[in-house]
Amino acid sequence: MANPTAAILVIGDEILSGRTRDTNMYHLAQELTKAGIDLAEARMVGDDTAMIQDAVRALAQGYDHVFTSGGIGPTHDDITADAIAAAFGVGIDVREDARDLLKAHYEATGFDLNPARLRMARIPEGAELIENPVSAAPGFSIRNVHVLAGVPAIFEAMVASVLPRLTGGTPLLSQNLRVQRGEGDIAGMLADIARDFEDLSIGCYPYQQDGAYCSNVVVRGADGARLQAAIARLGRELGL
Repeated sequence: MANPTAAILVIGDEILSGRTRDTNMYHLAQELTKAGIDLAEARMVGDDTAMIQDAVRALAQGYDHVFTSGGIGPTHDDITADAIAAAFGVGIDVREDARDLLKAHYEATGFDLNPARLRMARIPEGAELIENPVSAAPGFSIRNVHVLAGVPAIFEAMVASVLPRLTGGTPLLSQNLRVQRGEGDIAGMLADIARDFEDLSIGCYPYQQDGAYCSNVVVRGADGARLQAAIARLGRELGL
């Protein structure tokens, strides 16, 4: 049986302007690989309600799971929750369990739960909260969409909270072999190995070292013995 599939939608003008470097997709890809969920697509959109709605609808129809990153904070440009509620045609308002989490957090830290912070307790109807052990403001899951914060430390904590709820498949394994030859020199043998190991994914990634053209061959698949066999054959054919 094929693994479940996933997509990530990274939201924020600061990402598209280059002011902020996204690391959340990289982290999510690693964690989904461990869980046996295949990350198949990544998109980025700005803080635009219509674009968020269109992207969420399309991705939710195409994949088993969609993860969003960004736009659920306390400021006026944090529009993700509203956009997702609108995308699914449900209402959104302050929810008492989310409010209680924020109230307890801010009382413990000596801050007021002011109207701006209370915005983070606005949750679409029918959604399930995602725990945020870093700053208390929860994410949420609605249908197959999991809405997470954009701050990397909080995003990573929310990923750890939501992944145990999801049914995964077979974790993807990988092995790599660094070869001191350019990819053009080994392309033929890689094509032959790929034909004989159709159950594996074989990629070739060039790099330079001390002025020489080299290649990093990465083999991915679910069967460790098959990976080892493919790597061993490549090594033999290269005389390693």
